[in-house]
Amino acid sequence: MATDGPVVQVRGEAYREVPPELARFAVTATARDRDREATLTRLAERAAAVRVLLDGSGPTVARRETGDLRVRPETRRSGERVVAWHGSVTTTVTVTDFTALGELMLRLVDQDQVEVAGPWWELRPDSPAHREARHAAIGDALLRAREYAEALGARVTALIELADAGPADRPMFARAAFAGGGAGGGAPELELDPQPQTVQAAVQARFTISDPVLD
Repeated sequence: MATDGPVVQVRGEAYREVPPELARFAVTATARDRDREATLTRLAERAAAVRVLLDGSGPTVARRETGDLRVRPETRRSGERVVAWHGSVTTTVTVTDFTALGELMLRLVDQDQVEVAGPWWELRPDSPAHREARHAAIGDALLRAREYAEALGARVTALIELADAGPADRPMFARAAFAGGGAGGGAPELELDPQPQTVQAAVQARFTISDPVLD
């Protein structure tokens, strides 16, 4: 692209740490028995118990998805004789109310043969934090261009090109795993500290500037 006059090219960046908006964790119910039908029955019952508990959590649970169902035979090393059947089903739970997150996870792990892992902290895909970071990156690019121009005794006159150059944001997580066994007696309290989420944005920008004063 042809331009009249000198050009300055800069990179604008923005870095923010903001509170998470979502927390995800995984709930896995398991079963094992010598009989395949018995394994499937137990697995279905334990998965149903998890669903009932999640149903009773009210608005705390924003979303849940069943994404991993496994049923496999266990055989002896010296042949294909099946000695037991293993089954598991995993549900991913998304929570927006962090005050109830620890209690919900412990209530789930208190179920028989249930494991809970997580949480993974995230921002919503449409979080305003992303837009604010992009705006800040553009402002940083303009500020840098003006600083370079001022150092030359010139001023920024026009924008030639603006392109996104930012890295993708990565969810932060804190992993904890709990294996349940239906111990009873009430679950202990568990407080979780949400991890701040890193939001980054970067742009490449080209500006025209007035004639510099080089004397």
